[in-house]
Amino acid sequence: MELYYNCHVYGNDGDCFVVDGNKFSYVGYLRDLKDIPDNKIDLKDKYVYPGFIDSHMHVVNYGKFLQNVSLYEHTSSLQEMLTELSKYKDRRYIIARGFNHDYFKDVKRYPNRQDLDSISKDIPIVITRACGHLSIANSKAIELSGIKESSNDIDLENGYFKENSVYLLYEGLPKVSKEDIKKYILNAQKKMNEYGITSCHSDDFLSATNNYKDALNALEELNEEHKLTVRIYEQAQFLNLDEFKDFIEAGYYTGKGDNYFKIGPLKIIGDGSLGARTALLSCPYKDDSTTKGMQVCATSKLYELMDYADSHKFQIAIHAIGDGILDIILNKYQEFKCKEKRHGVVHCQITRADQLEKFKELGIHAYIQSIFLDYDNKIVEKRVREDIASTSYSFKTLFDYVKASNGSDCPVEFCDCLKGMQLAITRTSINDHKPFNPNEALSAKEAIDSFTINGAYASFEENIKGKIKKGMLADFVVLEESIEEKDPYSIKDIQILKTYMDGKEVFSKL
Repeated sequence: MELYYNCHVYGNDGDCFVVDGNKFSYVGYLRDLKDIPDNKIDLKDKYVYPGFIDSHMHVVNYGKFLQNVSLYEHTSSLQEMLTELSKYKDRRYIIARGFNHDYFKDVKRYPNRQDLDSISKDIPIVITRACGHLSIANSKAIELSGIKESSNDIDLENGYFKENSVYLLYEGLPKVSKEDIKKYILNAQKKMNEYGITSCHSDDFLSATNNYKDALNALEELNEEHKLTVRIYEQAQFLNLDEFKDFIEAGYYTGKGDNYFKIGPLKIIGDGSLGARTALLSCPYKDDSTTKGMQVCATSKLYELMDYADSHKFQIAIHAIGDGILDIILNKYQEFKCKEKRHGVVHCQITRADQLEKFKELGIHAYIQSIFLDYDNKIVEKRVREDIASTSYSFKTLFDYVKASNGSDCPVEFCDCLKGMQLAITRTSINDHKPFNPNEALSAKEAIDSFTINGAYASFEENIKGKIKKGMLADFVVLEESIEEKDPYSIKDIQILKTYMDGKEVFSKL
């Protein structure tokens, strides 16, 4: 039993709390505590919050990204990116992620196969845009994949692979083993703890191999080995009904597991991303009238998966960035008891007023990513018709209408919850104080709750975590300063000093 005192506890009156085993047993004032434990920790007037919950990310992909080549800091120009990639020519293959062609100052286009061939034609090279919805391969990678013809989502001439075709590229690369996946998870959760994260909702089944059992077995084994320092609620993605049926028939269902690893909703990818112009809009892109984007999962297959999930008491979470795909999803959700089953939409970016009202009517859970505003502020009004842009990224409206939890979609963005809170409040980019639809800003409390108790609600766990309260799991983070009192434009700079899960320290900066 440990007493933590001389601190400010979010959501509570008092200056201390007690952890007994893996739960909070007292929260209040030290003067009112009758039995003072022998173990006492002075938090020296610091600020304590519930452990942060990222309600949509990709743990395996994040760990994989940490091991491969990062391009996030090397995309001010195409030439800078190619120079960075050239540093890794001594490897057997180059896998990289993080470029964003919108930041290129020398050219205004995607990199292509010829660009990557200029680095090497002898080793396979695959680079993925930051959003994860477009990969580019050099000639060697295409050769090893065995793909001979272009299609709607594959352009062999330029080496472009969009959406689900991205998985085909990895068939020709060295196979990822279960032990590799376990290393990815361990690497990822170490960084996540540094960001104050103690729980996440993660889409992992298609992150490393085309066999979902590899990721599933890796997660289950790490849990059995007591090596998880982040609680994982698995957003189980399947591309076809037969495989999903096999999964259910093997005994899996929403909620199966324990407080460390648990099966969550069926995850379906409905469309692409705004940055890659593959998000499905209801009208042509403002800056490219030849396209409305791409529907990744055909309507018949989408509805088939949704029907089977709902009829088997499986929660549902569907990726929808464009208002075009959202129409298709909302049409089907009208048949279900969404609020009761906590069915949701992941991203909720491009939305119309009538769609927001439908969220309210049906009680659909909104998985938002306020951190996307850092980049999307720069492009949304260029890409989307003005009247629709004016009702997009409507996080405050969604927060008022339904339950809304926050996340990062890491490694699309880093899982920096404090940065996500800052952008939810300011509605600006980090380096640009021009707010986008400022009337949709969250309050500090709402931003904090979106990364704590609302994330717990999305996984049916609001009674065991997400608050610092007697009887709840002792997941908490110690900050140098108060989120509520900090200048909103500097929240991202608050120092995370310690992170605890189950009352055990999993990260310390001190």
